[in-house]
Amino acid sequence: MPTMKRALLVLAVLGLTTLSGCAALQNMLKGAFKKPTLSFKTARLADASLSDATVNLVYELNNPNGFGLNLANVDYAFFVEGKQVVAGKPRQGLALKANGKSELIFPANVKFADIVPVLETFLKKDKAAFKAQGTVGVKTPIGVLSFPLEKEGSFEVPKIPQVSFQAPRIKNITLSGATVEFPLSITNRNSFPLPVSGITGALKVAGADVGTLSTGNLGKLDGSGTKQVTLPLTINFARAANAALALRSGGNAQVRLDGKLTSESQSVPLSLNQLLNFVK
Repeated sequence: MPTMKRALLVLAVLGLTTLSGCAALQNMLKGAFKKPTLSFKTARLADASLSDATVNLVYELNNPNGFGLNLANVDYAFFVEGKQVVAGKPRQGLALKANGKSELIFPANVKFADIVPVLETFLKKDKAAFKAQGTVGVKTPIGVLSFPLEKEGSFEVPKIPQVSFQAPRIKNITLSGATVEFPLSITNRNSFPLPVSGITGALKVAGADVGTLSTGNLGKLDGSGTKQVTLPLTINFARAANAALALRSGGNAQVRLDGKLTSESQSVPLSLNQLLNFVK
């Protein structure tokens, strides 16, 4: 047989052998490979304020194989109260552990003013509805496997803190005026930390305008926590005759604060009206 023909025959035989080997290898991989599963775990808030919040949708991928996998691609959209918001994705190529579960976190920034016409009404709700949709692709030895991300549910809406006066204390009183300390109690009604940039408002005692109270930045309130602040105010009796009578005689007086509470960039009206016992 001529040399050229012999070489061509050898190459043809090798080619068929290689193709047969690849097919066998593919079949072997398919037989040994166990398909991962993807399940929804939870929806939780992060970095929440009265103006916006990050909603993290957490999925769990269970890889039953003895080798790691990688995230290949993500196509993801997130809706709150029927309106699409900006959503992030886990990075492509994210390593998924072998013989175990890996969390996939899909964050979405929700600016409440963009999804509702009246923010105060929204903040009085307990829950907000969400919908997630899309797919996630996982790179495996047998190719990229696609998993759906369809999920509907709800997340906790940040609640406005509860604010109340405690008994004011008269620290100093003269014929012309008095210095009074007004203790203020601010309770976070959320299970997560909430930033409070400040509380400010006009104060009335016994119907008389006596000045303005301002807390300054209170920082973050712990989840379900309470912060106490004491705000001193000097009251001029010449400009507040009704207050002068109440403070000189001691006992009870009606105290009213009309102002606002600010959390990050969002302010909400605040109105307190309490009958308080002034102590010396």
